[in-house]
This record gives sequence, C-alpha cells and structure tokens, in this order.
Amino acid sequence: MEFIHGITYGFSVALTFNNLLACFIGVVIGTIVGVLPGIGPTGAMALLLPVTFGQNPATALIMLAGIYYGTMYGGSTTSILLNVPGEATSVVTCIDGYQMARKGRGGAALAVAAVGSFIAGTLGNVALMFFAPFLADQAIKFGPPEYFAVMLVGLVLLSRIGEESVIRSFIMVCLGLALGTVGMEIASGTSRFTFDRIDLSKGIGLIPVAMGLYGISEVLMIAEQITGISSVIKVKLRELFPTRAEWRRATPAMLRGSGVGFGVGLIPGPATILSTFYSYVLEKRLSQHPEEFGKGAIEGVAGPEAANNSASVAVMVPLLALGIPFGAAAAVLLGGLMIHGVQPGPLLITKNPDIFWGVVASMYIGNVMLLVLNLPMVGVFTSILRIPQHFLMALILIFCVIGAYSVDNSVLDVWILIGTGIIGYLLRKVGFNMAPLILGLVLGPMMEEKFVSSLMMTRGNVLELLFRPLTASIFAFGIVMLGLPQLIKMIRRKGKKS
Repeated sequence: MEFIHGITYGFSVALTFNNLLACFIGVVIGTIVGVLPGIGPTGAMALLLPVTFGQNPATALIMLAGIYYGTMYGGSTTSILLNVPGEATSVVTCIDGYQMARKGRGGAALAVAAVGSFIAGTLGNVALMFFAPFLADQAIKFGPPEYFAVMLVGLVLLSRIGEESVIRSFIMVCLGLALGTVGMEIASGTSRFTFDRIDLSKGIGLIPVAMGLYGISEVLMIAEQITGISSVIKVKLRELFPTRAEWRRATPAMLRGSGVGFGVGLIPGPATILSTFYSYVLEKRLSQHPEEFGKGAIEGVAGPEAANNSASVAVMVPLLALGIPFGAAAAVLLGGLMIHGVQPGPLLITKNPDIFWGVVASMYIGNVMLLVLNLPMVGVFTSILRIPQHFLMALILIFCVIGAYSVDNSVLDVWILIGTGIIGYLLRKVGFNMAPLILGLVLGPMMEEKFVSSLMMTRGNVLELLFRPLTASIFAFGIVMLGLPQLIKMIRRKGKKS
C-alpha cells in the first residue's frame, strides 16, 4: 500500500499551480517540438535547461519530462498529415498514417495515435510506479563497483545498439568520456587539460555542449536545405472518430505496443525509435491482413505510436531508480537534476519523494492534457510549419547563446557552444550520432568517481572488483546482450539454409 500513499502525495505536489503550469508548458512545447522536424526532445530540453534555474527541482523536472513525452505525441501529427516525421520516433507512423490520410481517414489515424499514446503513457506510468521503487530498493545493495559496472555496461550496449556502425558509436562515446576528464581529478584534486584556465577547472558543462551539438548544428543543417513543406491534408473535427471496426483492430495493437515499448525502454539505446520498428514488425506478423500494411493499416499507426510513448516512460525507470540514463534525453534530465543539487540514485525516492512521486503524478496529468490538446488543435499545431524557417532558426541561435552564457556567466561557455556546434555539424554530415557523446560526457565523471572508490575499497585489486557476485552478474548480462544479436543472425542463416 506504500505506492498508494506515494502517488497520493505525488498528486498533492503535481496539482499545485506552479507544477500544473510547468507541466502544461512542458507538454505544449513538447508537442510543438514534435511537430517541427529536426530539433528533437534532447535539443529542446538542453535549450530550456537555463529556464529552470529559478524553479525548484520538482517543478524543473516536471517541465522537462513534459517536453520529453510531449514530443512523442507531436511527431505523429505531421507524419500522418504531411508524410514528414516531426521526430525520428514517428518515421514508422508515416508508412500507414499518411496513406490513411490520403484515403480520407486522417482523422481516424490522428485519433488512434492520440488515444494509443494516452493508453501507453498511462500503462507505462502504472508500471513505473511499481517497478522503479522495487529497483531502487534492490539498488541500495549496490556499492561503487556495481554502479561502475551498470554504467559501463550501459555505455557499451548503447554503442552496440544505437548505431549501425559500432566503431563510429564507440568513437563518440570515447570523445564524450575524454571531454568528461577535463577539470579537477577526483582523487588528488589535480587539474587536467585546463590549460591553466581557472574556469575550466570545473569541467566542461553539459548545457553548452548539448546546445551546440543539437541546437547550433541543427540550425546549420537546416540552413543547407532548400526544400519546403508540402501542403497539409486538412482534417475536420467530426472526422476524428474511428469506426467500430477500426477500434477493434487498433485496441489490441495499442496494448501490444505498450508492452513492447516498455520492455525496449529498459534496454540502453535509442529505445523510443527501436520500439516503433519492433512494434510495426510484430503487428504485421500478427495481422490477419498483412497485405494492408504500407497501404493504410490502422494497426501500423496504433502499435508504433503506443510503443514510443511507453518507451519514453520506461526510460524514466533507470533514471529515477538508479540515477543512470539509458539515452541522450534521459542524460539531459539527469543533468537537470544535478544542476539543481539533487543527487540521483536509489535514495532519490526516500530523500526527495516530492521529485519522484511529483513527476510520476504529473505524467498522468500531462497525458490527459496532451490527449485534450492534440485532437481539437491539430490545425493550430500544423500551422506552425508555415512560420518561416529562417525566423525560427534565428530564435534558436539567440536562445542558445543566452542559455549557454547564463549558466555561469562565462564567455568560455559561449565558445564551447560555438565550437561543439560546428564540430557537431561536421560529424552529422558524415553520419555520426550525437547521443553516445552526450552519454559519455554525463556518465564519464560519475564512472570515474565510482571506479576510484571501488579501487580504494579493494586496495587496488581489480580482480576482486570484477568477481563480486553482483558485479559479475551485471557484466555477464552485458556480454549476453552483446552476443544476442549475433546469435539471432546465426540462427536465421541456418534456418534459411535448411
């Protein structure tokens, strides 16, 4: 019954005026970010981190979380009506959603996407309420070696899952870890790679790097593009009602997508993207009408849209229970907690129940807000695409510079912003993903601290560190997960030959 007391307390926190306003602002911004191609939840949260400095930690995280899961809703709108995915998570929705819109069933596709997102978000919150406290209770048994093992395995798995090119992903992780070494060394207090600059002794901050990699580089990428936005398929309010047959086909897909999304969200990597592909493949295999997929199958909209929303909730489990991000967006949320002086980890639920339970309760409220906003205001959100891009890009540039400078009133942070923006642009041009770099930068200092503490515990005995029961189990899990894709490929090859 502890969770009932916890969620009741959470609603008392989330229903205060400031937190309700923060939740509303977060989900509205998230929807707009989802509609606009390119920026993404990670970039949006990085841009708005400086805005949260005057807020208490619970309010700040409620707003940032609202941006994150709100983006999952917004991306489906342009995917269905324009065949333009506002977010990478909505690429799969284009396949059948746009075909439904061309057949005059765009309203039904939008309704199913919104309802599926709401159901998945709600079911994900229920699972989060039960799973995160249990995981946190177990994680109290963890010492520095176990935390180091979890972070290391998470980084390695992300490198293996997050990119087609493993080498490129490892390069980005290593670059992030290298940036994380700048500043004062934990054990001895010696300055490293500071070039005798005092303002570098605190290390390279997450905000200017994230803003540069996602904000500045995105502006430069968009500046190259000449193509405009195609005409929007208009949908009337009375058309937002699927038929009974469509509901019968969509409802099981929503429930399956919710389960697939939550499961994938507990694995390090681009969970919200991968879950949509897994859900789409599953629905096509289970469907009695697989020939309709790609031509306007409603299951091809309901399943993936439910999956990406459920995955976005599942990502919060390791973040809130262990203090470990399993994705770039979660890393920015973790950075927001640390900037506000909150120590993430298994003690967060007991030491800061207002943050944990307040965020969980706000996600219930935010899902209701998103459901109410996304259907009647479809025309308003799609009209945002008619704003001239050069105007939007200029605003993003100004916001990036002001945000980077306002963190520590440091001109150096502005130079880091510009430098990482140019580097991010060049890396994206040759096909590198920025997410592993962000994770390496956030987790690097934490991994170093846990590793040094572990060596002190074992008096420098690395073997003792590796063969602790929990640590060995974590490393074994990582090895199994690394080898699993190769094993599946081998089985498929043998099956084809036979």
